Amino acid sequence: MTILIATNNPAKAREIAAVLSANDAAGESVTWKSLSDLGEAIPEPVEDRDSFLENATLKATYYSKATGLWALADDSGLEVDALGGEPGVHSAYFDRNSAHLPRAQRDGANNAKLAAMLLGRETRSARYRCVLVLAAGDCVLAMSEGIFEGVIVDEPRGRGGFGYDPYFLVPALGKTVAELSPEEKNRISHRGKALAALREQLRTLSPRA
Repeated sequence: MTILIATNNPAKAREIAAVLSANDAAGESVTWKSLSDLGEAIPEPVEDRDSFLENATLKATYYSKATGLWALADDSGLEVDALGGEPGVHSAYFDRNSAHLPRAQRDGANNAKLAAMLLGRETRSARYRCVLVLAAGDCVLAMSEGIFEGVIVDEPRGRGGFGYDPYFLVPALGKTVAELSPEEKNRISHRGKALAALREQLRTLSPRA
């Protein structure tokens, strides 16, 4: 059985596959593939929905119909209280001027914009939110959500993770997400929580669902 992880982000694909392949969640042998493993370029859908759930559903059904595989898609992002919940669904392209840049450079520009907007603000509470949707064609087979609370710091710390991780501090640990090991991050992160919930649902599914 093959399930497509609908992302071109290798870090995210590794993170998802590591959690879901930790045990036989679907009750049988599963091969996890990312979009880059397919050997063909599939045009990306326009993620123009207003919520994480709507965007995740759009991507999961789109890629499942395009490939004929079950497709697992996520939509996730950072919600900063002082910014009214922004960047939210716009997290990946918060700095619109860097939308054309490679991911690493785009992450840097997004973080620079975030730090500038929070400069001098006392309220630093924020959360990562992740919604996962598994689809077979137009049929949604499973969905889950995870939330990860933290605060935004002024200066980046750590070399791990991706996105806003160097600026996202976990107060209970005294570390940013970029300072955590992959195992620590998967255990407590928004995506890790969503994946754990999805893993329970996978056990009830079969390829004929």
